[in-house]
Amino acid sequence: MTIRLIKPTNNARRLMSVTDFSNLDKSDRIKSLTVGKKRISGRNSAGQMVVAHKGGGAKRVYRVIDFSGRDHLGEKSEIVGIQYDPNRSAFIALVQYESGEQSYIIAPQGVKKGDSIITDEKTLVKIGNRMKLKNIPASTQVYNIELVPGKGGQICRSAGNFATLLGVDGKYAQLRMPSGETRKVLAENYASIGVVSNIDHSNVRIAKAGRSRHMGIRPAVRGKAKNPVDHPHGGGEGQNSIGMKYPKTPWGAPALGRRTRNKKKAGSSLILNRRKK
Repeated sequence: MTIRLIKPTNNARRLMSVTDFSNLDKSDRIKSLTVGKKRISGRNSAGQMVVAHKGGGAKRVYRVIDFSGRDHLGEKSEIVGIQYDPNRSAFIALVQYESGEQSYIIAPQGVKKGDSIITDEKTLVKIGNRMKLKNIPASTQVYNIELVPGKGGQICRSAGNFATLLGVDGKYAQLRMPSGETRKVLAENYASIGVVSNIDHSNVRIAKAGRSRHMGIRPAVRGKAKNPVDHPHGGGEGQNSIGMKYPKTPWGAPALGRRTRNKKKAGSSLILNRRKK
């Protein structure tokens, strides 16, 4: 996909750009593969605000994505169309299996309507095909990678993302993640071949505040502009610095440079090289 510049009919639209959706399938969503989506606007189950600067936005209907593919092992499928999904940065593909069943999957870059893909323990190394990591050649780009066998893909699912398979050693495969981190994943886990679609997503310029509000993003307020009761940086008369050696989160924890991953987390032993900060 390419980026399309908006005609500057006014100052708000002068720097705006959008993803060109002209090549996408314009057919309506499959109702049996969609469910209602309740907006919680950054709040938890108790209604307490836990993620700031979120709320509002356009209504969305959730498309149920098959991240696993294990229910159709060895069954060929054809891509019926590539569609836009308002719930994620990547495009999705509607696939139809030989049995007539349909499902949504994350679309890889480069596939088009009419292409055939398959999920199996071992199959052709072709864009869109899905197989076990132990059967994929080294240096292959993969996405939608399982961390827990049978749970479905959990990492490398957003637009333009991919991991590089460095090799397989025993029961583990080594992957270089998009962040630069190198980690081990069970070689029995499944991964899809290719790169996630809509690789130009990060180059889109929002340009105006109203467009952010349509996306459910509310204004972010500086901590130093708040009262002391609301933020550690708050308070003081007029324009002041934050008044401390290092910035803090709204809850008083160090905000920059501090490692936030729990050292006791089970998967920590599988990380070979941390990403560079």
